[in-house]
Amino acid sequence: MILLGEHAVVYGRPAIAVPLSGLRATAILTPHPGPFRVQAPAVGIDAPLPDLPPDHPLARIVHLTVAHLRQTPPDALLRIESDIPVASGLGSGAAVSTAIARALAAWYGVPLDPPTVSALVYEVERIYHGTPSGIDNTVIAHEQPVYFIRGRPPEPLPVGGVLHLLVADSGVPSQTREVVGDVRRRWEAEPARYEALFDRVAAEVEAARRAIAQGDARALGERMDANHELLREIGVSAPVLDRLVEAARRAGALGAKLSGAGRGGNVVALVEPSTVDRVEAALRTAGAARVWRTDVFQQPQRHEDTK
Repeated sequence: MILLGEHAVVYGRPAIAVPLSGLRATAILTPHPGPFRVQAPAVGIDAPLPDLPPDHPLARIVHLTVAHLRQTPPDALLRIESDIPVASGLGSGAAVSTAIARALAAWYGVPLDPPTVSALVYEVERIYHGTPSGIDNTVIAHEQPVYFIRGRPPEPLPVGGVLHLLVADSGVPSQTREVVGDVRRRWEAEPARYEALFDRVAAEVEAARRAIAQGDARALGERMDANHELLREIGVSAPVLDRLVEAARRAGALGAKLSGAGRGGNVVALVEPSTVDRVEAALRTAGAARVWRTDVFQQPQRHEDTK
């Protein structure tokens, strides 16, 4: 999930993204008479791989991964299960693609490191989003908070204290490809105005990065509020999102903003343990379809075996 920096990240500015604990996509491979079959009940798919168009996201990640592994699709059944709602701005597509790539790699006994998984998943993100920033595939493949600038290696983000977040689903699907395309058209029509807005977003991201490293939740909340106002100026908020943001703030959230492409999808609120119940109740009263609780904290450092 993008915490700060949506849209501006597509134009070379930094963004911060965090993984969501408790929301997972799972890909399960079991032996099955060929050909390779895909089951994804959440989106109504139960079909042999050859029956799916080659540019279908599920087919695309299978073909990309087996080609990278120098293999062919095995005689197996792939079943996809996910807790992550579709078209909600929570990176459901990237999470599913990551799960599939790792399942295929495990099937063949060939480990894939996070940068490789991220690169494979990015190619599928292009189908979903047209001109993706690359941040969803990056944070999901690395499974840790990251500071991200398009075209550069992601930087692990130090977290100075636990961040308590509420993610509220507006119930309105977010059409990422359409919203990103609309922002591009506006940028092309008014480049100076939008470049200035993206610069202001970048300044909020940098301030938020310092606040996170210092464990200063109150300062981070202020930056989240400011980022939301900038996203409104960019033209990607919506009355339903503004209503949820305002409800969270009035109930005691330290900060709140839309997360993802906008015009639907989710709102994220930063809360304290003492206010989490009150803010969650306020979000539900304001119309949130679902609310998830998640914490962001310093991840243990990973040590890769390079032998």
